Amino acid sequence: MTLWILDTDHISLFQQRHPIVTQRINAVNFEDIAITIITIEEQLRGRFNVIRKTSSPDKLLLAYAKLQATLEFFQNVRWQSPP
Repeated sequence: MTLWILDTDHISLFQQRHPIVTQRINAVNFEDIAITIITIEEQLRGRFNVIRKTSSPDKLLLAYAKLQATLEFFQNVRWQSPP
């Protein structure tokens, strides 16, 4: 079994439905894909930064929705511990 460990850039593009990245990831068995805790930290830090800097109620609502979607995404992805 080959394990595909995706970095934060690839995860972000996949979440944004980038056509080439999505096609490549969908071609791999989902059970063979993993992310690291670093990717989780980077994405959560980015989401919290947007929330902290947002003053518009509409943008804040969107920022919280993206945070929730990110947390839900991480519940369905395999985590790979560093060696």
